Amino acid sequence: MIFSGEGKLVQLPGLDGSFEIMKNHAPLIAALKAGKVKVKDDTDSVTFYDISGGVVEVMKNHVLVLAG
Repeated sequence: MIFSGEGKLVQLPGLDGSFEIMKNHAPLIAALKAGKVKVKDDTDSVTFYDISGGVVEVMKNHVLVLAG
């Protein structure tokens, strides 16, 4: 695990392009391609994580990213 906590925004590299997850986003499951995951936390600090691909699940204001 590289991040666990509350955040304002998660930006992900989807297969069809980059997309963002914010509070109250609709439930979703999507495949991810290689790229950077951007996480903005509650203090507006931004962190980037490199991934080689994976899957994201969004449900009830929880974002789960399984990536390599």
